[in-house]
Amino acid sequence: MTQHIRTATLNGVATIEIARPEKKNALTQAMYAAMAEAIGAARDDRAVRALLITGQPGIFTSGNDIEDFVQRPPQGEDSPVFRFMRALLECDKPVVAAVTGAAIGIGTTMLLHCDFAYVADDARLAMPFVGLGLVPEYASSLLVPQLMGHRKAAEKLLLGDPMTGAEAVELGLANAVLPPAEVLPHARRVAERFNALPPGAVRDAKALMRAPQQAQVLQVIAAEGEIFTRRLRSPEAMEAFQAFFQKRAPDYSRF
Repeated sequence: MTQHIRTATLNGVATIEIARPEKKNALTQAMYAAMAEAIGAARDDRAVRALLITGQPGIFTSGNDIEDFVQRPPQGEDSPVFRFMRALLECDKPVVAAVTGAAIGIGTTMLLHCDFAYVADDARLAMPFVGLGLVPEYASSLLVPQLMGHRKAAEKLLLGDPMTGAEAVELGLANAVLPPAEVLPHARRVAERFNALPPGAVRDAKALMRAPQQAQVLQVIAAEGEIFTRRLRSPEAMEAFQAFFQKRAPDYSRF
């Protein structure tokens, strides 16, 4: 377990905390592997009734660590990022997310696979994949249009327009917007409510809610992943990454 992913179980709630504030909670392959392991452990622990995913005050996650991602790109379905995606998608216990500050890229798309999401009024959510020469991931190309309709989804996925916490609630991506200091305590209270509910019925109800398009979601994740991985090596993505490291705006005029 990497030091940048902290876990704790208290009162039936397994907390997974992204803890790399010096890098704006950017996610490395090692961190994805640790989160996949933590979700699996919580799923197998009979004492755990719900999971809680959170970041640091003022930062949920800035998404992938670009340098780590370029040096260690995903290589097939067993790559840490895909193991994390499957672990969260297949978790049969309720998952609650507490989001303050920035939630970029997979910081937003993972919320599509949580059962509850509570966001701060200072939250800034964005899916800037296309601007990096990439494509949407984690079935967001399917689920975001379903949530928002095509036109709003085009703003978020093609243009990469950010969302406020209030807009995330309005568009169906989050349950409620709260002051930053209240987000985590509120999310924990929601997670703890499952201590008073029959766990088998909760698992079955969640499975029924997800079942109608579970196979389609897995198919879309695989299709997105294939294109995403290919586009990581594209000239457009290379220009985007070089611009990021050189702290300049990318120039796509020659493409």
